[in-house]
Amino acid sequence: MRIDGSCHCGYITFEGEADPEKAGICHCTDCQTSTGSAFRTNVPVPGNAFRMLSGEPAIYVKTTAESGNPRAQAFCPKCGTPIYSTTPGDGPKPSYMVRVGTLRQREQFVPKKQNWFRSAQPWLAALADIPKNAKQG
Repeated sequence: MRIDGSCHCGYITFEGEADPEKAGICHCTDCQTSTGSAFRTNVPVPGNAFRMLSGEPAIYVKTTAESGNPRAQAFCPKCGTPIYSTTPGDGPKPSYMVRVGTLRQREQFVPKKQNWFRSAQPWLAALADIPKNAKQG
């Protein structure tokens, strides 16, 4: 399906094609740290189906904890929104792991799998039991 998205401030905009059936959650401690949250929600976008429309992301190359593989983490240099990760370096990319929260179509990307569940925060299972407010309460 066609996707489009942006960072929080709107400096970075992009479009692409992604399969909602491939959306997933990563619970690894690297993703927890880099999002400042309990997990990261991603969807892969083939390299030839991803296009930046505006802005130039800042890149931080992170060596993944367990595999030792380098990953380029792209984020907005103005507001800090994480946009995607991919292989580092110049040239064509095989794929981009786009952050679902940046997509205008985010509600259609319901996660279908969870990776690194051994690192999941144990309180996630109890979220349904926590009181809810429609707005900040």
